[in-house]
Amino acid sequence: MALPAFPLNETPGLLRGKTALVTGGASGIGRATAALFQASGAKVIVADIGAKESDRAVDGEFGPLWHADVADENSVARLATRIGAGRSTLDILVNCAGVPQSYTPIETMTVEAWDRIMNVNARSLFLMAKHFLPLLRASGHASIVNICSVIAVRPKPGLAAYGASKAAAVATTQSLALELAKDGIRVNGINPGATETPMLSGFTGGKDVQEVVGSFASQIPMGEIIRPDDIAGAALYLASDLARLVTGATLNVDGGRTV
Repeated sequence: MALPAFPLNETPGLLRGKTALVTGGASGIGRATAALFQASGAKVIVADIGAKESDRAVDGEFGPLWHADVADENSVARLATRIGAGRSTLDILVNCAGVPQSYTPIETMTVEAWDRIMNVNARSLFLMAKHFLPLLRASGHASIVNICSVIAVRPKPGLAAYGASKAAAVATTQSLALELAKDGIRVNGINPGATETPMLSGFTGGKDVQEVVGSFASQIPMGEIIRPDDIAGAALYLASDLARLVTGATLNVDGGRTV
């Protein structure tokens, strides 16, 4: 039996007075997170590789929209400089940007493809933390939420690069949680299960998402594929003061798939 969706209008004020930056915020989990954070009172800034490169933000769906390639240090540094020019603090950073991997036997995996997956999914967390640390530290009680994956703890054949990148994301989350605790910065992760987003087709060789939803749902004990709003809800909790002493945690949101 499908569970009812959580109503977004039940969270007003939970993030009131906070500013959040969401990478990969133009679609999928990032977009759902930006929408929920805005509904919860946050001022939301979105960064996405699909946005136009510019010295000024454009008006996005939820607020300022900036171009950023999170795997490129120069691009991340420019983003931090541009955002920092308009504010002295950042309360929440949600790293949603990522790329998938379709089934690829290790003997046919190219170095270039491996590096791209590692750079976007893992290196980006290091770059975002490095360049946004001054703004996060100035908040005094900031939160970083990294979108990882259940593949980090439940690997699958043919997804070695993706699994390695997400395992690195989990380890980075835990290490930063210890390192930044003294600055009042909490760092947590979320391991989504198969989630109904445009990126899901990247795991299935380009098949239409609706074609594979049933197949994925049949592998989940609760019988439903994960929705972007499910991950956004977990991100809201971890980013908010409700989780004020939660750090270094990685929350599985997978309908019981990894149990």
